[in-house]
Amino acid sequence: MPVFREVLAHAAAQPHRVAVRYGDTVRTYAQLARAAERSRPDVKPGALVPLAGGDPITQLTGLLAADGAGAVPLACDPSWRTEHRRALLDALPATVDDAVAHDLAWAGFTSGSTGRPRVVVRSRSSWTGSFAATGRLTGITSDDTVLVPGALSWSLTAFAAAHALAAGATVLLTGDWTEPGLRAALPSADVVHLVPHRLAAVLDARPRRLRTAVAGGAALGTALRDRAADAGIGVVAYYGATELSFVAVDPDGAGLRPFEDVEVELRAGEVWVRSPWLAHGYLGDGGPLRRDDDGWATVGDLADDAPGPLVLRGRGDGAILTGGATVVPEDVEAVLAAVPGVEGVVVLGLPHAGLGQVVAAVVQGDGVRRAALETAARARLTAAQRPRRWLVVDELPRTSAGKPARALVAGLPARPLT
Repeated sequence: MPVFREVLAHAAAQPHRVAVRYGDTVRTYAQLARAAERSRPDVKPGALVPLAGGDPITQLTGLLAADGAGAVPLACDPSWRTEHRRALLDALPATVDDAVAHDLAWAGFTSGSTGRPRVVVRSRSSWTGSFAATGRLTGITSDDTVLVPGALSWSLTAFAAAHALAAGATVLLTGDWTEPGLRAALPSADVVHLVPHRLAAVLDARPRRLRTAVAGGAALGTALRDRAADAGIGVVAYYGATELSFVAVDPDGAGLRPFEDVEVELRAGEVWVRSPWLAHGYLGDGGPLRRDDDGWATVGDLADDAPGPLVLRGRGDGAILTGGATVVPEDVEAVLAAVPGVEGVVVLGLPHAGLGQVVAAVVQGDGVRRAALETAARARLTAAQRPRRWLVVDELPRTSAGKPARALVAGLPARPLT
């Protein structure tokens, strides 16, 4: 069922309930439904409808309008330069092949943390079919206000907004991941969707009303979960990918277990998934998604090949090859991120004439000392994993989805860390 029809149903049942807020702009369900009806594009089913600009409410209205027309909406990040957006869209088809036959109705960008963002297209059912399971995990009901920071161009954000609207909740949008915007919206929120590195900022703000934080996209440390528990905030952490949707979830700190109706299989340490929530594929250029003939798919993520909860080890194609050893950056980052004072860290490989690459750590954090990082590295990392170069930056670049923009880190004006 299109999300647009869910909005229409809520508009009929509770027309005066607030559907969405952005700053001082408010739309009730009746107003949102009318605006989406008026904005419905005059296109054939399956047409790609890029949404290039406007504030988040305008983009959300456009997404619903295109959904209602049977088209495939694609929200662009408003922060992109015009020429960058044009280059991305020029590479895409005007109509999605087999969109009607496969019920293809939603498209979104990958985060682009390691390069050019790709467009992933999916069926309605691959999202809406998982709404019930998501509701059981998050506890979101029509009585809640759900804070959804970030641009609607990314899968995490768009899904969070669509799920909240389908539940009849109030969606609170910020349009970006900036800390001031997040803090300003928190006092009104019962639930927040975010990436793990923003959970610390949420906890620092000490929101009294917040009940649940839903964190996806990267590993969540036990220290953050413990801080949230002390503040009376439940944390639902999950692992997924734009191409795979939900894969595994940890609602209680016991570790990642398969999401509802998802099968997970490790093949030589590589995560393969079979589920109803998989994306259909890419528009334009392809990407890391691979499938086999039995319905299994992977994007190349790695995990410990051992019984028990899923322990992720990053993306295989991001590995650092140093002196014959293979180092997964996320393994090193998890250790260094736990050092007091570290606000963010990216580990990458730098060229070396003898070793091929050496491990380098680029750190953000006032007052953090190299000695403390080296002590943690010696205690918890192998010799090959320990960084040989230590750099510090004022602020790590991040994608609109809140992930470190790895492709940009190497070009930053970093300083040696002392």
